[in-house]
Amino acid sequence: MPLLQESIQESTKEAHKIQPGLLASYRKAQERGLKLNMARGKPSPEQLDLSSGMLNALGPDELVGACHAGQADDRRNYGDLLGIPEARALMAAIMEVPPDSVIVANNSSLSIMYDLVSRAMTHGLAGEAPWARLPEGERPVFVCPAPGYDRHFAATAHFGIEMITVAMRDDGPDMDHVESLVESKEHGRRVKGIWCVPKYSNPTGVTYSEEVVRRLAALKSPARDFRIYWDNAYAVHDLGEQGDTLFSIKQACDEAGNPDRWYQLASTSKITFAGAGIAAVASSPANIDEIARQLAMRTIGPDKLNQLRHVMFLRDLKGVRAHMRRHAELLRPKFETVLRVLAEELGGQGLGEWTRPNGGYFISFDGPVGTARRVVELCADAGVVLTAAGATYPGGVDPHDKNIRIAPTYPSVEELEQASCLFALCVKIAAAEKAARL
Repeated sequence: MPLLQESIQESTKEAHKIQPGLLASYRKAQERGLKLNMARGKPSPEQLDLSSGMLNALGPDELVGACHAGQADDRRNYGDLLGIPEARALMAAIMEVPPDSVIVANNSSLSIMYDLVSRAMTHGLAGEAPWARLPEGERPVFVCPAPGYDRHFAATAHFGIEMITVAMRDDGPDMDHVESLVESKEHGRRVKGIWCVPKYSNPTGVTYSEEVVRRLAALKSPARDFRIYWDNAYAVHDLGEQGDTLFSIKQACDEAGNPDRWYQLASTSKITFAGAGIAAVASSPANIDEIARQLAMRTIGPDKLNQLRHVMFLRDLKGVRAHMRRHAELLRPKFETVLRVLAEELGGQGLGEWTRPNGGYFISFDGPVGTARRVVELCADAGVVLTAAGATYPGGVDPHDKNIRIAPTYPSVEELEQASCLFALCVKIAAAEKAARL
């Protein structure tokens, strides 16, 4: 989305005339006493209610049958380190990979990603030296498309890994920049990973094009332990019947001759219960064997009863898609409300641009340069909490101070109407304040 300086400069002369009226409207908004939190992409209570039947999917009779019939191991006991076969098959269908390439764990894919990086730090990958033991000038670097997922950046920073920002385009990360970093003869061995949310990217809603996927898979990295961390969190999270199509990272890497290049992550956190789902990692046979050897030191097995509950409730990919259509029916009016208000209040004024995603959990808003922090501050003072400005960039610093992530999923449609009107008002105030300073 382009910078918006020209339109802001054009409004300078009118700023002092406009601002008093805006401030009067803002004071009235403060008097309403709103208390809304749009900081994170949380499923609403109504969405969580869709999965209530899962709690009854495993009664005493079903438990006995499922845990003993034809099974070598009792699912109530230890075992099945890689997850029960039925859950591996279910997650494989969601991730579009073979079941034997999947490990199913407990509820958090973020925990799996954290563990992948942690193991690389302490034990290394593919026979290479542990990252934590590398000399100062060879310490690991991650490529971070931005705007991106703040928790990716936080985990990377936690391990002291250097992050290099690359811009997100309409079809994925700026691949010319990515290639220049990963394929560098001078510094390419330091680049150990790239974070990707490839479908309905957080927060832009962009789905990577086939060209971008293939270019990622074909990167000529001098580092054998370079990996693509493919966080496919929104694989089945379409808002309409015709969702975006994402090209297979496995197929792309296999065809590029880099079969070990990828880790794909997914979970049911925004399918069933956000805090009680199941999560999975998929990769090549060599990578799965490496993860399994290390996993055996960490756990005796996952929560297999929760895995079994999910299988009995969702059944298969057809069941997952039917369930997700019910989610979409709840979410679509919320996205439509935010997008309508933004268009009515800010459209054609040069005060912002925003994404119109076909799925996922966010809308990405770019306002005038130098105003995002002020917009978030104004909204908070009037009772609407947004994700911190800058959170969508490594280190929490947006170099242009313009990007704000909007999360429409948790509030009601009525609350979103109020919050979106307030947001638009705060954008106008922040823009007028800036214009007055020019």
